[in-house]
Amino acid sequence: MSPTGGSAARVLRDLHGDRAAGDPLVLPGPWDAVSARAFEAAGFPALATPSAGIAASLGYEDGSTPVAEMLAAVARIVRAVSVPVTADLEGGYGLPAPELVERVRESGAVGVNLEDTGPGGGLKDPRAHAEWLAEVRAAAGPELFVNARVDAYIRGTPEPLEAAIARALLYAEAGADCVYPIAAPPGDLPALRAALGDLPLNALAAPDGGPSFAELGRFGATRITFGDGLLLRARDDLAALATKLRENTAG
Repeated sequence: MSPTGGSAARVLRDLHGDRAAGDPLVLPGPWDAVSARAFEAAGFPALATPSAGIAASLGYEDGSTPVAEMLAAVARIVRAVSVPVTADLEGGYGLPAPELVERVRESGAVGVNLEDTGPGGGLKDPRAHAEWLAEVRAAAGPELFVNARVDAYIRGTPEPLEAAIARALLYAEAGADCVYPIAAPPGDLPALRAALGDLPLNALAAPDGGPSFAELGRFGATRITFGDGLLLRARDDLAALATKLRENTAG
C-alpha cells in the first residue's frame, strides 16, 4: 500500500529536491495496477499517472474520461503500490480548487499535474489559470505536489519558448512546485532552466530514442515523464504478441 498523507507528500517533494545535473527524477506513467506494480518492482521511487494512458486503458479518447472514473483509476494504482503517486488530472475537470483537492486526497495521490489547455482546446488565459493554481495551492497546503503543465509548444503558440517562460513564471509565483513545458525541444531546456532558477523543470521523454535521461538532466530537466508513451510501447508489444499467437493458431 502506498504511503499516505503528509509522509508520502514529503517523500515526493524530497525526490525533486537538489537533483544533480545529469540525474533527473524519472517517473514512469502507470495506467493500471499491473503496470504500477511492474514499475515499482523495477525500483522507481515514485510514479506519475498519465491521463491519456488511463483514458486508453478505460476505452476513452484522451480528454474524455469522466472525472469519477479517472480518480477511481488513480485510487486503484495508489492502492497497488508502496511508493508515492502523482496524478495527471488534465485541466482539473472544471472543479473548484477545494473540491479538486479533496477528491485528490480521497484518491490517495499526493501530487497533481494540471495543464493550461482549456475545454475548447485552446490555451487558458495565463493569469486566470495562475489564480486558479493559487487557489489549489491554498486549499492543499504543502501536502500536494503541484506540477503546472505549460502547453505553449503543443498549441501552435508563436514564439513558444518566450510564451512558456512567461506562463511558467506566473504559475511558479502562484505556488506551483514544478513546471512542465510539455514537448519543449531539448535545445530550449537550458533557457527554461535559466529563467526558472531552482524551480524543478519537467521534461517529456520517449521510451526509446531521443536524448538520454542524463542528457536531458544536463540540459536542465529535473524530472522526466513519458505521457502515454509507455502505454503505447506496451500496446505495440502486445499487438506483436497477439499477431504471433494468431499465426501459431493458423499454422
